[in-house]
Amino acid sequence: MQTSFHVHSPTCGCSPDLRATGETDARPRVVIVGAGFGGLSAAKALRKADVRVTLLDQRNHHLFQPLLYQVATAGLSPGQIATPIRTVLRDQKNAEVLLGTVTGVDKDHRCVRMGGHEINYDYLVLATGARHSYFGRDDWESFAPGLKSLEDATELRKRILLAFERAELEEDASARQRYLTFVVIGAGPTGVEMAGSIAELAHRALASDFRAIDPHSARVVLVEAGTRALASFPEQLSAYTAKQLEKLGVELMANTKVVGIDEAGVMLQGADGAVAPMPSACVIWAAGVAASPVAKWLGVDGDRAGRVAVDAQLNVAGHPEIFVLGDCALAQDAKGKPLPGLAPVAKQQGEYVGRLLTLFRKKPEARRPAFAYKDYGALATVGRKIAIADFGTLKLRGFIGWLAWSLIHIYFLIGFRNRFSVALDWTWSYLTFQRGARLITGPVDEVKRPVHADGERAGRKAA
Repeated sequence: MQTSFHVHSPTCGCSPDLRATGETDARPRVVIVGAGFGGLSAAKALRKADVRVTLLDQRNHHLFQPLLYQVATAGLSPGQIATPIRTVLRDQKNAEVLLGTVTGVDKDHRCVRMGGHEINYDYLVLATGARHSYFGRDDWESFAPGLKSLEDATELRKRILLAFERAELEEDASARQRYLTFVVIGAGPTGVEMAGSIAELAHRALASDFRAIDPHSARVVLVEAGTRALASFPEQLSAYTAKQLEKLGVELMANTKVVGIDEAGVMLQGADGAVAPMPSACVIWAAGVAASPVAKWLGVDGDRAGRVAVDAQLNVAGHPEIFVLGDCALAQDAKGKPLPGLAPVAKQQGEYVGRLLTLFRKKPEARRPAFAYKDYGALATVGRKIAIADFGTLKLRGFIGWLAWSLIHIYFLIGFRNRFSVALDWTWSYLTFQRGARLITGPVDEVKRPVHADGERAGRKAA
């Protein structure tokens, strides 16, 4: 399928674009919402186009989400996986960056609402990613946070490290075990990586740091409603992953549903229908995501995950000037199968849109083939020197898989400094089993001590 576009300047019925007052630049404006893999790739692909690029984001940094779990488990610091957007685009003369939260889109008048501002566009690229989905149980979020932002990662790091600190103060055996039980819900790549990394943190990095507790006694439980971990990978790699998780001390509970989460822990339902509690002070959600509110902005119906259906050129029906990318888009491959919500998909879509609009500025009547995703494979890490990689006919596992995983992730990090610092930290961690970012930041609530029957709080006995 092919299509053609014509550059068209809108007659905007919105309030005047506050940044456009007095402008004489007649180039069409491409507004990109979201500086993730899709949005930033689109902006960079437009560097030689005869357009104005305006990139909007509610945060000032581009985040390498695949390594968020390492920040959450004290393996890396936030600055190693995030780069200021302005730094990335500072040499791109046709691009500007605006910081703010988008609240809506006016398709008829072609403008984006951001706070008290309205930004006019000729072309609009929506690439705002996804958020956590609790399948209708949003009340679980405060007890089982997910992992999508640096704030999420540092909060999880705090919860994980505080669990050990509070266990160190606790004298009651059952209460102590609750602090030392970590439950990860969802055995996709994020869940597997989180569970394996927590196990390594407890059993190796923290092994000699405490006196009253033995971090080796920490229990890491990975809960999966399906039949196996990493269901999107071939069965042999999934089985290998399960064995490696077991060696790390992770308990994989497949065919198990979560039916309740509160401050005490989780309620689990097994394949036999029996429901049992699992006390835990640290529960992590890695089971589902939903698209950001792009469908609502556009006034169209989304699918069950909130994704907006797009055509072969990634356009919204009836609006060839609007593109939707990444986790927000319900795009299909040549066989009609929905494309997965992966970073490579968003990155290729962003590059495609950038090339498409660049061509149209040079040749307005040009025709362009449909977007075609090139699947280069999938990777997941289980732990130190353990990973799997599925490159189609070539499948790697163990140390060679970990090397491939490491090199590919370092390559895709933005900025030489980030690549160098991550490589250095990983080498240090590999040789010493130490974590260099074990920091608890922000206020720490007073540890609640159990109350004895006589009304006195439990405490350590004076030596």
